[in-house]
Amino acid sequence: LERKDRHRVRHANHRSIAWAIAHILHQAGAELAVAYQNERVRGGVEKLVADWGGDTQTIECDVSDDANVEAAIQQVGDRFGKIDLVVHSIAFADREDLGGAYIKTGREGFRTALDVSAYSLIPIARYASDYMTEGGSILAMTFQAAERVFPGYNVMGTAKAALENAVKQLASDLGEQNVRVNAISAGPLDTLSSRVISKYRDMKRVHAERSPMKRNITSERSPRRRCSCAATCPSGVTGEIVHVDTGYNIMGI
Repeated sequence: LERKDRHRVRHANHRSIAWAIAHILHQAGAELAVAYQNERVRGGVEKLVADWGGDTQTIECDVSDDANVEAAIQQVGDRFGKIDLVVHSIAFADREDLGGAYIKTGREGFRTALDVSAYSLIPIARYASDYMTEGGSILAMTFQAAERVFPGYNVMGTAKAALENAVKQLASDLGEQNVRVNAISAGPLDTLSSRVISKYRDMKRVHAERSPMKRNITSERSPRRRCSCAATCPSGVTGEIVHVDTGYNIMGI
């Protein structure tokens, strides 16, 4: 459950979809391990789960380091014996690559965005699936910019496209182990991370104007609860991109 920005580390917070899913799973009685990137953000994450009691594990997991990912998942697996669900909610791009012309995207910025936002799902799935001995579910967070151009989202659209393809490839690899891999494609939502997207307000306005329900998804619990449903959707569902966007994705204009 990690979000980060090169200029400011984004503390895990109560406004994120990832946090809403974690909260709902906790209410349902799940035993959780909540990840943080490094010691700098550990305190903020621990404050979020302080009211949950001692059963919730907080653990360092820097997805840019495969050894760190492997060690983190091993700690979770050793503690709980098995893993049923992993939520991958990680996005990262240089701030300067989230505005202006996409054609100006630098090689290093491109590489970093793809590494953290898309590739990171692969080692997480690789190591976590070893502990999904009774089957399991891996859920990633994506956005419709994987399919269409959203000016200002830029390189993150490319990263989300790679992430969605990785979801499908991993679903194929892990299907025989009864491990399902899906992604939620949510509409624009007010989070700390969305603020760094240069044309986020335009995205939100157009979404509300053109979606069948004539509104955006909100920070209320009910739409976020629907996001979490993908984690426990029917056992035959895998490799799917589930849109939670008040129907915006079906429109032709």
